[in-house]
Amino acid sequence: MIRNSWWRYVPMVRNTPKIPKKKKKKTEVCSRLEAESGSMVYTAKVGPSILSSDLSQLGRECERMMECGADYLHLDVMDGHFVPNITFGHPMVECLRRCIGPDPFFGLEALLTLCRITDMHMMVSRPEQWVKPMAAAGANQYTFHLEATTNPGSLIKEIRESGMKVGLAIKPGTTVEELAPWAGQIDMALVMTVEPGFGGQKFMEDMMPKVSWLRSQFPSLDIEVDGGVGPDSIYRCAEAGANMIVSGSAVVSSDDPRSVIALLKNVVMEAIQKRSLDR
Repeated sequence: MIRNSWWRYVPMVRNTPKIPKKKKKKTEVCSRLEAESGSMVYTAKVGPSILSSDLSQLGRECERMMECGADYLHLDVMDGHFVPNITFGHPMVECLRRCIGPDPFFGLEALLTLCRITDMHMMVSRPEQWVKPMAAAGANQYTFHLEATTNPGSLIKEIRESGMKVGLAIKPGTTVEELAPWAGQIDMALVMTVEPGFGGQKFMEDMMPKVSWLRSQFPSLDIEVDGGVGPDSIYRCAEAGANMIVSGSAVVSSDDPRSVIALLKNVVMEAIQKRSLDR
């Protein structure tokens, strides 16, 4: 059957001329590109870490970040065991969801970024314990640490069955090869560029080979970097292949967060475009 325009459902006959397909023009800088395999795409996305915001005005701070162009919101959940700090849990996520509506992505990717999402970065000792509460609270993506579980496969399955996307994070001391067996089952890989637990640390440039290796081995995978990322370090992250950028104080504490978000995103977009043209 031919399914173009008004020819729909008209039987095909022999020697019917083929209708040439129009070639799509490549833009100089684009926010979404076909990755190297299949029809999957990875895009440039910036997610402010709200832990760096005024926590007494958290709802308003989240709205402010979205108004400034954030693609998603990154929430750091710490239990005082996996990392030496305590932040917030699913009750706060539920309150935020009621405050700012269903769109923000407390996780990773939402409908090709047409909807914003919330990225739950679970720095907790028992990530299995919080999957269902976070899903019920409205989280879109659940990112757990490889170091915190003995059965990643089972946890990945549980997260998916709860209706969330799956992120898998590794600390600076964990090799990227340890993450590799699970890369085909997850939506996003998070390479920490500081030791998790506290904000304001210096960006660890020696983590970039991990990002480069992941991009070369899994070209359509979302790769996120988190820790010390801002205007000074974004070029190294983008060149290595990261497409999801978590930025805390560089964005949230800026006098002009909109401009900072735009800068971070444009640098990543240009790197994606260059990578596409080079292959």
